[in-house]
Amino acid sequence: MTASRRYSGKTADERRAERRLALLGAALDIWQEQGWAAVTMRGVCARANLTDRYFYESFANRDALLATAWEQVRDETLRMVLDAVAARIEQPALDQLRAAVDVVVHHVQEEPARAQILFGDHAGSAVLEQLRRQTVQDTTGLLIDLARPHLKPDVDGLEFRVNVLLGIGGFVEIMLAWRSGLLDADADALVDHLTGVGTSLSRMFLKGDTNG
Repeated sequence: MTASRRYSGKTADERRAERRLALLGAALDIWQEQGWAAVTMRGVCARANLTDRYFYESFANRDALLATAWEQVRDETLRMVLDAVAARIEQPALDQLRAAVDVVVHHVQEEPARAQILFGDHAGSAVLEQLRRQTVQDTTGLLIDLARPHLKPDVDGLEFRVNVLLGIGGFVEIMLAWRSGLLDADADALVDHLTGVGTSLSRMFLKGDTNG
């Protein structure tokens, strides 16, 4: 089989990947500036300086583009959280929790336009609402796995999952409220409050030497 024909020193696959990244970058830019509803196929193509036909080369439809953009920002945020926890892996579980809360809260403060992709109003988009619901469930499972080494041996699994789900869902709603100005608090104070709530929810499940 012959190698892909090169144009300007790049293969067809490389050019296709570049176009996909350009479309995705344009979608993220428009979303950050105007909200998800402003992300349209033609608007994204115009921003990326590509014709409409290249859109369908990478994405089946607008919902597929919205989902990909949202998932990229979600994955970036989760990496920040996991890095913050990993940096404190030898510390008590509640110190790790505080680090995770701190990195997200300060990210929302420092990059509000980017943060609105995750913590903005997705009403009217079934695909984004479903992604947010699924991410709450997935993050709940991730947090349960991270906490498992620190749990008391007799912990009721269902009770713990309900509490973690309550905490994650509540955290998302608080970020939405804070981002929209419904909560008047600075970032450090909010981290303190959220960590306090997390501590209260966690103490019944964590071993005594992991409470901090």
